[in-house]
Amino acid sequence: MQTIFIKGLKVPTLIGVYDWERTQDTVLIVDLQINADLAAAMKSDDVADTINYAAVAETVKQVGKASKFELLEALADAIIQAVCAQFSLTRLVVTIEKPGILPDANKVGITVTHEVGTNE
Repeated sequence: MQTIFIKGLKVPTLIGVYDWERTQDTVLIVDLQINADLAAAMKSDDVADTINYAAVAETVKQVGKASKFELLEALADAIIQAVCAQFSLTRLVVTIEKPGILPDANKVGITVTHEVGTNE
């Protein structure tokens, strides 16, 4: 099994539980770790045999653009559902950081690991 990663993807979205958070988009930072069988791409050197990074990034950005969640947990689940529906993978780890939300912390966030074929 091989791993594709995307780090530091900027995803504007409307998110938050406080009224002041719901007045404008917040730019979240999303990291993805995708486990998949990339053996065919390793042999063929053909993008059709792998998971297209740009397509994954666009999927995540579209989920963010369309969502109006209050919680990072709900957004993470929506990202997992969208990415797993479009791409062949075995495991997906999504980390979402929300910078500047707590005065004494640089950022807060969540990491969710999803194993394909399980309810986790």
